[in-house]
Amino acid sequence: MSNENLNVPVTDTYDENSIQVLEGLEAVRKRPGMYIGSTGERGLHHLVYEIVDNAIDETLAGYCDKILVELLDDGVVRVTDNGRGIPVGIHPQKGIPTVSVVFTILHAGGKFGGSGYKVSGGLHGVGASVVNALSTWLEVIVKDGKHIYKQRYEKGNIASDLEVIGDTDETGTTVTYKADPSIFTDTTVYDYDTLLYRLREQAFLNAGIRIVLKDCRSDRENEREDDLHFVGGIKSYVEYILEKSKKDRLNSDIIYMSTEKDDSQAEVAFLWSTGFDTKIMSFANTIHTVDGGTHESSFKNSLVRAINKYGLKFKFLKENDAKLKADDINEGLIAVVSVKLTDAQFESQTKAKLGNTSIGTLVNNMVAEQLAQYLEDHPQEAKIIMDKCISAAGAREAAQKARDLERKKTGASGRQRMPEKLADCISKNPQETEIFIVEGDSAGGSAIKGRDSNTQAILPLWGKMLNVEKARIDKVYGNEKLAPVVISLGTGIGDNFDITKLRYGKIVIMADADVDGAHISALLMTFFYRFMPELVYEGHIYIAQPPLFKVSRGKQHFYAFSDAERDYYIQKVGGNASVQRYKGLGEMDADQLWETTMDPETRSMLRVTVEQAEMADAAISMLMGDEVEPRREFIENNAQYVQNLDI
Repeated sequence: MSNENLNVPVTDTYDENSIQVLEGLEAVRKRPGMYIGSTGERGLHHLVYEIVDNAIDETLAGYCDKILVELLDDGVVRVTDNGRGIPVGIHPQKGIPTVSVVFTILHAGGKFGGSGYKVSGGLHGVGASVVNALSTWLEVIVKDGKHIYKQRYEKGNIASDLEVIGDTDETGTTVTYKADPSIFTDTTVYDYDTLLYRLREQAFLNAGIRIVLKDCRSDRENEREDDLHFVGGIKSYVEYILEKSKKDRLNSDIIYMSTEKDDSQAEVAFLWSTGFDTKIMSFANTIHTVDGGTHESSFKNSLVRAINKYGLKFKFLKENDAKLKADDINEGLIAVVSVKLTDAQFESQTKAKLGNTSIGTLVNNMVAEQLAQYLEDHPQEAKIIMDKCISAAGAREAAQKARDLERKKTGASGRQRMPEKLADCISKNPQETEIFIVEGDSAGGSAIKGRDSNTQAILPLWGKMLNVEKARIDKVYGNEKLAPVVISLGTGIGDNFDITKLRYGKIVIMADADVDGAHISALLMTFFYRFMPELVYEGHIYIAQPPLFKVSRGKQHFYAFSDAERDYYIQKVGGNASVQRYKGLGEMDADQLWETTMDPETRSMLRVTVEQAEMADAAISMLMGDEVEPRREFIENNAQYVQNLDI
């Protein structure tokens, strides 16, 4: 189980003969979503990933150990690597400089013939040309160890000849581009933290590489820079995920294993934490396969078989007992699965799922052999793992009993009876319906009176909020606050979750705009993220934004959502204004609640992202976990920011 270098050796020949042409660029600007997933914020950031992936390919080939990504003014991005530099010689098929072929012709790259790259994340060879096609302009600078070359493109077309602008003994490629706002109509502003998340992944997956992200935009308060360099590779990644989760490790060792066969290689690192949720990250050629694939499913299946086999062999399980299931074994599991292979078969250009069956066999055999050996060599660690899995199985069985009890609570129609306090809507079409989860009967009453009863359902919450930090799934069914949420949504939770049964397209958390309301929102976000994560992934969770103030004078009135906005409206109405501070939703009457928070024409809502849910999850773990010191430190550091504290 040594931590071996997983770079695949390739031939040294990387010149104009390495680049093969498949087809042109015609369709990219007409149908950009086919190549980058969307033309929204997600697609915008995908442009950066495509250029970085090309630099990572040089890393995989053993020629690049530093990548610099800079965010510049006016939506410009610059990516610099110290690889070999894109070939600049005349292409034998096209008769133009090879770098021009790479940036102007779709499916042209060193990834098809085998002599350029054996292992590549940019499978389709469309990255550079697609970024170019979707940019107002793009400039590439190539250093080949002798000269410095430069060429400019505009909307995918060559705007200047390739020219020599200097001499150098260095090698590498610099790509600078500006995304076309006529394509990316939503935004051309890059989010630093979104890029940081992806680049940190790449640094973990390529042990030893240094990736530097710099925010040089002049409209930012402070210039940000992150230097990402992790010699421990995916073992460091597991440590990082554990630290973010605010959980303790259950077994002391990070279990690491690796193997290779022909041109394919696989490595996994994992441990169990004291938490209940599962975090398995899988990658193919350093690309995050968010929908998994053969490598991830083989890891999961082989893990189940190995744990059960060990449990039977050493009498943790009896022959007649039911075998441990995947959910039992995955509880608290943190794992990173990384494979590198030639001819990777992805489902789309966005590379969400890997389909190669041979890599699945490689991962399966590796885990079966090496995990069995590890467990036998480390009996104390093995006992800790087995105890955790058996305990999880007991909780699963208790959850099944709780579900069975809930199913018995049906009405005359045979359908599960909805909660008494749910004020349902008339429409049954999830494309137009929404449910407001409201804290308190008073606010719930106003919401029910003020709503559009055709499409808006209201569920007032009551009772004690479950501490999701210390709860398994069986505790959810018996909780008087969360069980009504589960029943109302109709999807079930855990193994029984079925998003096709979702009764409302929008799930809106509506809590007071104070400390208590923020706490309730964080608890509910964490609950959805842990027990019904697909709702977060698919963008169904929202947070209502009720106003803090009503500023009025005579017949004029305005709602303000911050102190600054309040002061602006006071000045706008000419002073002597009446200012009402809303301490809670219950202080608004039905008309005010509709006008400010529920009317689709005027309201403001925040859609919960995966990143926000992860942050809420980590915060709840820290604030409601067993460790006192981190909680005390958080309170001491943030007490100065608390306003409107209800005592």
